[in-house]
Amino acid sequence: MRQILTSLIASVALCGTVTFAQAQTAAKGATNGTKPAAAAKPVTPAAKPATGAKPDAAAATAAAGGTEPTLIGQFGTWGAYTATPSGRKVCFALAKPSSSKTNPPNRPRDPAYAFVSTRPAEKVVNEVSIMIGYTLKPGSESTLEVGGGSYAMYTQGDGLWIKNAAEEERMVEAMRKSADVTVKGVSAKGTETTDTFSLKGLSQALDRLTQDCKR
Repeated sequence: MRQILTSLIASVALCGTVTFAQAQTAAKGATNGTKPAAAAKPVTPAAKPATGAKPDAAAATAAAGGTEPTLIGQFGTWGAYTATPSGRKVCFALAKPSSSKTNPPNRPRDPAYAFVSTRPAEKVVNEVSIMIGYTLKPGSESTLEVGGGSYAMYTQGDGLWIKNAAEEERMVEAMRKSADVTVKGVSAKGTETTDTFSLKGLSQALDRLTQDCKR
């Protein structure tokens, strides 16, 4: 699920004519699946559309995994969404960076997104993940910094997830209370990236999703 989800968002976002909302729609359609263990060996996502795929083709691939999401509220920079692919309710909050930097400067990349998802059927609550917008360097170190703390991130393809799942609840609580979060990564070509996401509205978005995912 992780690989498919981030790859589909990336494929949709590759086309400049696609809106952020459409990228969110593609993301939601792919959330039906099981969460691999953090230590699992990365695998190639079979469902990733080819580079240059048309927006409607990428969206259709995502939609094949379930229904389109419903926006239930916009809270600051975070949109709160729900959907029920294959009869399983899923909820997530999604935002794009407030600022992005590359070193060397101005290196091209696809849009980045951060999301926090809940899948009751899988007993997954507030799973944080980042679609970074490029293929990460295998074996590279990525970090998420928030509230004065730094969290090691497990990398796979173009996605990042917390390496130590036991720290995720503490990280989410820090995100609820902080102004922003910074994510650092290294691309397969050696480009270093720093993305900052505003956390304005995240706490309210998660509270709303907590209520909605109980239904």
